[in-house]
Amino acid sequence: MNTALYYTYYTLRSRADGNYLAAQPDPDATQRYLLLFPEHYDALSYLNTHAQAAASKFSVESIGKSQIRGILDRWQYQGIGMVQDPLIPRIEFMSLAG
Repeated sequence: MNTALYYTYYTLRSRADGNYLAAQPDPDATQRYLLLFPEHYDALSYLNTHAQAAASKFSVESIGKSQIRGILDRWQYQGIGMVQDPLIPRIEFMSLAG
C-alpha cells in the first residue's frame, strides 16, 4: 500500500465562518494560497506566535492528501503554502498545475 496517498496535513479554519487560513504573498494580487502544516502542533505554534489574540477563533483541522485538490477548487485557491517553520514563519508556496 502506498502510504504517501494517505498523508495527513493540518489547516486552520475559522470557527465563525468556516474559511481556511490562507496567505496572499502579493498584497496587490488576488492570488490566495491555502496554508498547510505538517503537524498539528505546528498549526497551534503558528497561531500562538502570530495571532495569539485570535487563536480561540480558529480550530485545527486535519485533511488527507487526496482532499487538497477539492478544497483548492472549491475555495478558489491558486495553490498551497506549506509552512516549513511556524515560528519565523517560513512558507513554501506551490501553485496548481493545470
